[in-house]
Amino acid sequence: MTETPEQVLRGVFGYESFRPGQEEVIEAVLSGADCIGVMPTGAGKSLTFQLPARILPGTVLVLSPLISLMKDQVDALRELGFRAAAINSSLPRVEWDERVESLLRGDYELVYLAPEALEGRLRERLRDAPISLMVVDEAHCISQWGHDFRPSYRRLRGLRDELGGIPVLALTATATRRVARDILRQLGMRKPAGFKGSFFRPNLVIGCRKKGEGNTRREILSLVRRHEGESGIIYCLSRRSVETTAAFLVDRGIRAVPYHAGLSDGERARAQESFARDEVDVVVATIAFGMGIDKSNVRFVIHRDMPTDVESWYQEMGRAGRDGLPSECVLFYSWADVKARERFLSEIEDSELRREKHQATVRLFRIADSATCRHRAIVAHFDETIEECRTSCDVCTGIPVTDLVESSPSTSASLPRSDARNRRSGRPHRSGGDPGRSPSDPLFQKLRILRKRLADEQGVPAYIVFSDRVLWEMIDARPPTLGRMLDVPGVGPAKLERYGEAFLEALREE
Repeated sequence: MTETPEQVLRGVFGYESFRPGQEEVIEAVLSGADCIGVMPTGAGKSLTFQLPARILPGTVLVLSPLISLMKDQVDALRELGFRAAAINSSLPRVEWDERVESLLRGDYELVYLAPEALEGRLRERLRDAPISLMVVDEAHCISQWGHDFRPSYRRLRGLRDELGGIPVLALTATATRRVARDILRQLGMRKPAGFKGSFFRPNLVIGCRKKGEGNTRREILSLVRRHEGESGIIYCLSRRSVETTAAFLVDRGIRAVPYHAGLSDGERARAQESFARDEVDVVVATIAFGMGIDKSNVRFVIHRDMPTDVESWYQEMGRAGRDGLPSECVLFYSWADVKARERFLSEIEDSELRREKHQATVRLFRIADSATCRHRAIVAHFDETIEECRTSCDVCTGIPVTDLVESSPSTSASLPRSDARNRRSGRPHRSGGDPGRSPSDPLFQKLRILRKRLADEQGVPAYIVFSDRVLWEMIDARPPTLGRMLDVPGVGPAKLERYGEAFLEALREE
């Protein structure tokens, strides 16, 4: 007997209810309709195709540009008991062949594939695979009007018909109406169902700081020290600024690594692995770090330089707080950043596209330089209207970035970090659902250490075992038995069997 979506949600993923939009998209997918989901980072897009993969016959094919992420995503699925694999250029030839043969036999519930892999024989062989659903992740990459156009995505045109006219699910976190229309056209989607989630993420506290009004490098150091022991990303415009910023932080005792396209494949892989496994706290990166991060407990994102447009800013800072917990996002900006971006536009031959890209950078500068609610301005860019956020940006709270810097331990040693922020903002420093919760909580630290040990034993990143949010839920619930631990959101049967006893014992010792 086929399980219902609700039964799979509870029995496999360990959750009692869907997030906004998930159920609507899943119902469309299971009915055989094409569907486009425009859902912000952290909204749980992956569940909209992972859950149907347990119900649909055959294999769900997921096309994604993120080779660096595929292993983590497959590892996370296997932790939940799925038959899943990734097929990409990083595999030895023998293993690549074995996985393709397994796909053709229908051995997998999900297979991740990079668009680049659609060249040559594999595209023809896919026609013989029992594929029931084609998922295009990061679908905005197919549109030249999107902020991250990738020519390899144009290979997806016509693929659904070659696979027998199977349904298509297109997912993106950052599509304007123009880009969404282009996605539908490029993928040949027919009478698609659609869901557009809210782009307002109140757990992200946004601040903007004009460069030249202070020492940007020292202010970045202070912001990092506010988050001692927590994970964060610093984005820079150039490889040189990545290297100098990372070196500056390391010299001052911060566990930081650089990441950019000038590094070797091995160096980039080691940097990402160290960050994913909590062996370093900060990655300093160009956009080469791209979308290659699925880490749920990133607590801050700092832009040393302006991104190219609002979509890029939203997506990059959206890598903070994917678990829904409060996180800090700071943008350092200047008109010089706008002029610097113009140099990259000279390679664009289409004059209309070149002008549009320049105007997009100017629009971002104006948002940063204005005295209006940051969240309201961002969601307006995506055709959404909200009231002022009131509590989640520097404009609404009246707390400028300079106040955050001043309350850092590096500049105010007599005042604990959370107390300093509380005194200025009138709000507690929250790392969980209840006021007063801090990442330095002894039991939380104990569970983090246990999580890392278990993750290292399994050879996976710590967040794949349990997210920070699940750890806090355990602390809140203090389940007395293994059976009651299943009541903790995010603890399903597979993870309970593998990790439940260890976490239960740790909680009992308190």
